[in-house]
Amino acid sequence: MLIKISLVVASFYFIYTKLAKNPSLDFSIFYQFLIKKNIFTLKTIIFLIFLSIFNWFFEILKWQELVSSVKIISLKKALEQSLGSLTASLFTPNRIGEYAAKAIYFTKAYRKRILLINLLSNLLQMGITCVFGITGLIFLAQLHGLNINNLYFVLVIFLIVLTSFILLTRRNDVLFKGFSFEKLKFFSKNLPKKSVVLGLLFSLLRYVIFSFQFYYLLTLFEVKISYFDAMICISSMYFLASIIPSIFVFDVVIKGSIAVYLLAFEGVDELVSLSITAIMWILNFVLPSILGSYYVLRFKFPKTVE
Repeated sequence: MLIKISLVVASFYFIYTKLAKNPSLDFSIFYQFLIKKNIFTLKTIIFLIFLSIFNWFFEILKWQELVSSVKIISLKKALEQSLGSLTASLFTPNRIGEYAAKAIYFTKAYRKRILLINLLSNLLQMGITCVFGITGLIFLAQLHGLNINNLYFVLVIFLIVLTSFILLTRRNDVLFKGFSFEKLKFFSKNLPKKSVVLGLLFSLLRYVIFSFQFYYLLTLFEVKISYFDAMICISSMYFLASIIPSIFVFDVVIKGSIAVYLLAFEGVDELVSLSITAIMWILNFVLPSILGSYYVLRFKFPKTVE
C-alpha cells in the first residue's frame, strides 16, 4: 500500500511542479490571462472535456483490442490498466514506466507478450504522428519559408534512425527490451491482422480528436487561422515533440516551446501558444492521471492461477 501511495503522491507532486513552477509559463500569469480572455463557458468546458474523454476512449479501445490477441479483457479492465499505467508512468522518462505498469496487471506467463503489445500500441500511434508530422513539415517549409536546411536536418535524422532500426531487425542476435528482433518480428506477424488494423484506426481517430481539440482552443482564443494552416503547425509540433527524448511530465514544456516557434508563422501570440499547450496537457494528461490514481490505489496483483 505504501508503494501505491508513493506513486500517487509522486505523480501529484510532478503535476503541481509543472503547473506552479513552469519555467515557460508562470501559473499566476496563465490564470490571469484566462480570466481576462473570459473564453471558457460551461458549454466550451464540457465540449473540451468531451473531446478528451473520446481521445482516451479510443486509446482504451485500442488497448483492449490489441491485448485480446493474448488475453481477453473487459472494457472496464482496459480502462483501469490504461489510466492506472498513465499515473504510474507520469514521471518516468519517455513513459517507460508504462511498460512495467501494464505488465503487472497480468500474471507472469503473459507479461513478456504484454510488453510487446504495449510496444506495438505505441509504435502505431507514433506511426500516425510521423506520417502527419512529416507531411506538415513539408507544407510548412513550402508555405511559411521554414529554413529548408533545418527541415532537411530533421528529416535526415529521422530517416537515419528508421533505416538503422530496419537494418538491425535483420540481425537475429540484436536485443530490444530483452527480446531479439527475430522474436519481435515473429510475434508481430502472428498477431491477428484485424487487431493491428483496428489499433491503427483507433490511433488515427485519437490523432484527429486531439489535433482538432488544439485547433478548437485556437479559435476560442480568437486566432484567425484556417483548419488546414493550423494542422500544418499542430502536426509538425507533435512530430517534433515526439522525437525529442524527455521526461513525460516535461512534455508540456517541449510542446510549448515548439508551438511558440511554429505558430509564430501564423502570427499567434507566445502567451496564447503556451496557454493552449498547458490546457491540452491538463485536459489529456492531468485529468486522466487523477482518475488513474484511483485505480493505482485499488490495484491488486493478479491471481497466480487464471
